[in-house]
Amino acid sequence: MAEENENPEEIEGEDVDLGDDFEDEGGKRKSKKKLILIALPVLLLAVGGGLFATGMLDPLLGKEKNPEDAAEEVAETKEPAVYYELPQMLVNLNSPGRRSNFLKIIVSLELAEAKDVETLEAAMPRIIDNFQVYLRELRVEDLRGSAGIYRLREELLFRVNSAVRPARVTDVLFKEMLVQ
Repeated sequence: MAEENENPEEIEGEDVDLGDDFEDEGGKRKSKKKLILIALPVLLLAVGGGLFATGMLDPLLGKEKNPEDAAEEVAETKEPAVYYELPQMLVNLNSPGRRSNFLKIIVSLELAEAKDVETLEAAMPRIIDNFQVYLRELRVEDLRGSAGIYRLREELLFRVNSAVRPARVTDVLFKEMLVQ
């Protein structure tokens, strides 16, 4: 008869895999090592990414700001903005049918430098013409919502900058806009 072996894992010198239910402590240690080897790099990446995003690693990476550079940035931002108000414009919008829709608009232009005012005044007929031609092709639906107003601002900014080049207009500000 065959000898019965008390250890079920050894049958005539062979190792038998009994599954997860019968793991010994060596198997548990291996799974803990795997968990540590996976979790540790993920944790380090998360902490390092958070430190990088908040700027706490900047001194270590050599990205410190010089006090002189900070003073120059403050001096640049303290220049007063230069605004130029355009005359009121009243245009007939492109509308289907017999009903007419009108747009009354008052715009201020923010200039990059005060010396650009002369260039802007010299190009005023071209600016007004560009605005009038563009505004007449708009429909009431084009001006609805904040997205419509944003698109209008971007188009007017593009048109005024093309007319006053090399001077630069940084923003178009709406003082009044009425669609009827």
